[in-house]
Amino acid sequence: MAVFGRMMVVAAGVAAGLALSASALAQSTLRVVMHSDLKSFDPVWSGAYIVRNHGYLVWDTLFAMDEKFQIKPQMVDKYAPSDDGLTWTFTLRDGLEWHDGTPVTAEDCIASLKRWAARDSMGQKLAQSVKTWEVVDAKTFRLVLKDQFGQVVESLGKPSVVVPFIMPKRMAETDAFKAVDEVIGSGPFIFKKDEWKPGEKVVYVKNPKYKPRAEPASGLAGGKVVKLDRVEWVWIPDPQTQVNALIAGEVDMIESVANDLVPLLEKEKDVTLIKQSVGNQYTFRPNWLIPPFNNPKIRQAAMMALNQEDFLKGIIGDPRYWRTCKTIFPCGSPLATDAGMAGWIEGNAAKAKQMLQEAGYDGTTVVIPYPTDLQVIGNMGPIAKSLLERAGFKVEVQPADWQSMVNRLISKKGPPSEGGWSAYLTSWSHVDILDPLMAPMLVSTCDKARAGWPCDEKMEKLRDAYARELDPAKKKAIAEEVQAYNREIVTYVNLGEWFGVSAVRKNVSMPAVPPPVTAFWGIEKK
Repeated sequence: MAVFGRMMVVAAGVAAGLALSASALAQSTLRVVMHSDLKSFDPVWSGAYIVRNHGYLVWDTLFAMDEKFQIKPQMVDKYAPSDDGLTWTFTLRDGLEWHDGTPVTAEDCIASLKRWAARDSMGQKLAQSVKTWEVVDAKTFRLVLKDQFGQVVESLGKPSVVVPFIMPKRMAETDAFKAVDEVIGSGPFIFKKDEWKPGEKVVYVKNPKYKPRAEPASGLAGGKVVKLDRVEWVWIPDPQTQVNALIAGEVDMIESVANDLVPLLEKEKDVTLIKQSVGNQYTFRPNWLIPPFNNPKIRQAAMMALNQEDFLKGIIGDPRYWRTCKTIFPCGSPLATDAGMAGWIEGNAAKAKQMLQEAGYDGTTVVIPYPTDLQVIGNMGPIAKSLLERAGFKVEVQPADWQSMVNRLISKKGPPSEGGWSAYLTSWSHVDILDPLMAPMLVSTCDKARAGWPCDEKMEKLRDAYARELDPAKKKAIAEEVQAYNREIVTYVNLGEWFGVSAVRKNVSMPAVPPPVTAFWGIEKK
């Protein structure tokens, strides 16, 4: 009986140990509802933010932006420009290794940067100034410029779409306009393609061989210290169901909570709400190719008719999470300025109607597609319709799902009768619009520009001047000129700033200042 009793005690101890191990394993897995499902893997080919976020887990960058918007070395150990600024030498830090066990090389870096530059507007400007890329040795490479380019490290540390992620040379040699489907990086997480279930789950595990930088994490820079064994992106399309799952402990985090559900989560003792550290900018994008917005005076009339407060109150609501901001560069950022914007974007219907008449508007219908499955921008179409109609525009809004809408925006350049469109509304993260070179909506390279296809030689000359200038004061003056000129030609209209809200369960510890892109280093689940 005594022996049997001792056996029971031992068995109980083993069972307890197994339960503890299972519990420990479960606690090292973070289950997250992201803002979208992951449908493609290539963050250079795709401009979707969800693919960019995927990229930051799997790949790494040569430089990265810290929380003060300063560019710091990441994969790079040391770098130096020549005295004339035309030759830049970069040396990689020790211990960089691909997930398949092979070392990261200078050749990988050069091939990756060439592919990135073919897709990114900032990369394209850099490429125009490049004379050669040269391999010095396995860990060192050189950039030789034809002329001055004042944004070298800023380009290589670009924080958002399109990010210059470094990929293996064999992948980076893929045509930039074709997506790679292999997911081999050198970043802090490894993608588990064998566990990927489209429309259901995406899985990443900690890269045990990743060597973080020694300095503390700051923004997207510094040491990417991973404290989780596993991250699962769980796709739940319905916002209420997301919240219910968080409250029940079925998921640990919601990347972006629907605005109308924030008050519900504020009452939950086991949930913490986090205002995201970097905001977003709502935008109105006219199509320059077809009437009525092929006329700059009519684009100006639309700018006069639109009102930031109507969009921000109608979509975000809670004033803790939005602010009016007339500068096209984010409020609080180094280039922010209200210069020349007095009286604009305030919903002045009478003035807009007068401008519309003077421009010779003939009643052409403005067709605006808008998404029904993205809460944070879904109401923008109807709000724009109301404001534009007050000024005398004839407007038709056309609902669609986001993916179908994006395909239409990209592929249809003709009139609405042929499937085309007149304008659309969306949102950009602040880390995409910090300066004239970076901001995608300012690119005015005609058919090479983003959907809307602005075509303006002076705007491109201003962006070139900004790229070449080295003096910060002169760069800021050029940025002010860019903003003033955009008011004349209207490549887009800034409709104010908003801040997303993330939600985590209390047992999840987040960085004091979360990075501007949802990343999973520095997060701990207790």
